[in-house]
Amino acid sequence: MDVRAQVSMVFHLDKCIGCHTCTIACKNIWTDRKGAEYMFWNNVETKPGTGYPTLWEDQEQYRGGWERDSRTGKLRLKLQGKWGTLGNIFYNPYLPRIDDYFEPWTYDYQHLFDTPEGDDQPTARAVSMITGQYMDTIEAGPNWDDDLGGSPVYADNDPNLTGFSEEERRQLREIGRLTFFYLPRICNHCLNPGCVAACPAGAIYKRGEDGIVLISQEKCRAWRMCISGCPYKKVYYNWYTGKSEKCILCYPRLETGQPPACFHSCVGRIRYLGLVLYDADRIVEAASVPDAQLVEAQRSIVLDPFDPVVIRRAKANGISDLMIAYAQRSPVYKFFKLWKIALPLHPEFRTLPMLFYVPPLQPVQATMHNGTYEIIQTGSEGLAPMLSALEQARLPLRYFARLFTAGNVEIVKEVYRKLIAVRIYMRLQKVGDVPEPEVREALRLGNTDPDEAEAIFRLTALPTFDERFVVPPLGREEAMETQFPSLDPVSRNYPTRKGEVGFGFRKEPARRW
Repeated sequence: MDVRAQVSMVFHLDKCIGCHTCTIACKNIWTDRKGAEYMFWNNVETKPGTGYPTLWEDQEQYRGGWERDSRTGKLRLKLQGKWGTLGNIFYNPYLPRIDDYFEPWTYDYQHLFDTPEGDDQPTARAVSMITGQYMDTIEAGPNWDDDLGGSPVYADNDPNLTGFSEEERRQLREIGRLTFFYLPRICNHCLNPGCVAACPAGAIYKRGEDGIVLISQEKCRAWRMCISGCPYKKVYYNWYTGKSEKCILCYPRLETGQPPACFHSCVGRIRYLGLVLYDADRIVEAASVPDAQLVEAQRSIVLDPFDPVVIRRAKANGISDLMIAYAQRSPVYKFFKLWKIALPLHPEFRTLPMLFYVPPLQPVQATMHNGTYEIIQTGSEGLAPMLSALEQARLPLRYFARLFTAGNVEIVKEVYRKLIAVRIYMRLQKVGDVPEPEVREALRLGNTDPDEAEAIFRLTALPTFDERFVVPPLGREEAMETQFPSLDPVSRNYPTRKGEVGFGFRKEPARRW
């Protein structure tokens, strides 16, 4: 058992209002500069929809992530092997084009001031931020399909609807069934990242103390295999600097005890951050199981931070008592491992993402009858109205199974039964209009109890700032002292050695971490 620590996240989709405040916070801090105009380390997509970049989920086109050899059961990078990398090193055929993102533009506002007086109203024309030339038409943008804008074009082409009949697609477009939800996305900081494996230069690495995946700007050689290797398309190429860039999970903020900017600014308070302990020896095993078992395999490698054996192995690996204590308080551990209501996004990519989503409770099919809004009971299997919400959801369960469980509908059902049970139980506590037999049946179907339902409700609806963001002490000072054991604790100067100029040793005072 090789116990390691990983900063991980949960996004509760029932609470996302699609305001893009998280996107703006990230954009203003990290990608508001030349060459990064089209970069969205954090973006919010409308689902059903094609996402950003367009059709990023289609790995037959982009060849991201890993695939399992059906004969041997072993993993291999879906992009290519070593010889394929060598053959394509100067031409990568599996990259998104600028049109798959959008060509960033601004407007010629100065024209409004400089135009001579005339009969016509002057217009500020769109100007490309890449070429500097006028653009004739603007056909797409990062949030072009928000709120099902252009539904027949964007929502209907969602890759997760593959296999749906034309009749099913038509029903989803009907006014009575039309529905959508928001899917915020950042880098998943995976345990088995495809971007790391795809980089020929070894420029991408995973930090040992917290698992954050970073790109060395010094080592990057702009071959862009990382962009193809990431199935979530969360690595971007800066055309101005000639380097790849990605979400860094605001690690400078984490090192000072603050949550990442997108987490801190979230209006809906959907974001949770915490530390989990996992068994690194079982990564390949968990990523190599058949599709239907991927979610449970990933849950199995997340370890119980209260287990004495896990604690002993963690300490042997250099994980401090304080880090273990923070792992025990982690909201991510509760949502993903303990309560089992958070799921990874597209586990079939086999990167073992460490960002988990609590799926949204969908509106149900209903009708007006004698002035009362009533749930349609067709096909509800004789369940009480609130319990039948699962069968009457506007989006089919297999859509969420395609999104979160590699097609395993039963796991999605278990999650929704528990979420519905919490809703019914709290309705009894707060409103008191649900019969107790129905509440007991809901708790039984949801495989939960009143104490767990209350705990889920409190962490979902009433969490404090410190309960949502259990930012671990990353121990940067200890890490620096390990790297520089002869560091003078008084002067805080880096040591110097003869003949080692250029090896990273500096005479100036060290920055305080």
